Amino acid sequence: MLDEVSRWLSRRSLRAADYPIEDLVAAKRSPTLGDGTGATTVSVVLPALDEEDTVGDIVTVIREQLMRPELPLVDELVVMDSGSTDRTAEVAAGAGAKVVRREEVFPGTPVLPGKGEVLWRSLAATHGDIVCFVDADLRSFSPDFVSGIVGPLLVDPELQLVKAMYDRPLGDVPGEYGVPAAMGGGRATELVARPLLNLHFPLLSGFVQPLGGEYAARRGLLERLPFPVGYGVEIGLLIDALRVAGLDALAQSDVGVRYHRHQDAQALGRMATAIYETVEQRLGRSERRGWAGNEGGVELVQFERATGGGFLARGHVVDARSRAAVVDQSEYRSGERREE
Repeated sequence: MLDEVSRWLSRRSLRAADYPIEDLVAAKRSPTLGDGTGATTVSVVLPALDEEDTVGDIVTVIREQLMRPELPLVDELVVMDSGSTDRTAEVAAGAGAKVVRREEVFPGTPVLPGKGEVLWRSLAATHGDIVCFVDADLRSFSPDFVSGIVGPLLVDPELQLVKAMYDRPLGDVPGEYGVPAAMGGGRATELVARPLLNLHFPLLSGFVQPLGGEYAARRGLLERLPFPVGYGVEIGLLIDALRVAGLDALAQSDVGVRYHRHQDAQALGRMATAIYETVEQRLGRSERRGWAGNEGGVELVQFERATGGGFLARGHVVDARSRAAVVDQSEYRSGERREE
């Protein structure tokens, strides 16, 4: 391990338990962390695609524990609907979230599929000085997933981005099946992302969950970063945040255990392809231009057993394009961010 990473791990590996909500609400009122004129504001964004079974519980926990009038840690809670065909939007709204359809943001810009596309558009659908992303498929959701990553940003003005770290069991019990809890459900992390980061971006090798969907950052940083539209969004943002802000501006916070649904092997293969291509683009080694509006798809051939015997080959196009920094979007600059 690099000495710089070892020092970073000691300095920037934090714990949610060290950030009680009462202290964070007081820190929010400091004029030194926001725009200098008043309290720092916090927006929580849940990107959601067919998450009717879990999104309502997450919204309820955030509203009841983090948005109480006497302890208003979170100022804005937005569920970004990524084209759900189930009752995700209805359930989220019923639990008290503001629901924004991806098509409502930047209406003059055609929508691309993918989680990263929704996160990029969410910057124009929210107003907080700090933006906190939380996946909408979490079970047994704890408010620590928000307070634990927003908290360090509220008390340390040097920090720009904080990622959650956690045990990620493959089953329902940490350590089940004899697999270490921290990596059991993080197969794409251990097999693809971690080797790539150690080989090509070793300063990021200290992140426990580099692909985790729970992280918070200052709006000023997120506005300057390109957003991969698909599965490459988390590793792309992490690499680009290192480039823009430097390692000491990044941190991670232990929020406990993350329970969620897991992808099958073929879905993981498509995810791995997007991750690999995102890294290749940032190394300047990809032949694909990769920006939205240009060619950026990668074809992955996968196989399944045919009904009559043998194997059937299927080609899947994995979207590896990126959106340019949102601050360069004319609709964002003009303030015309969303159709009301």
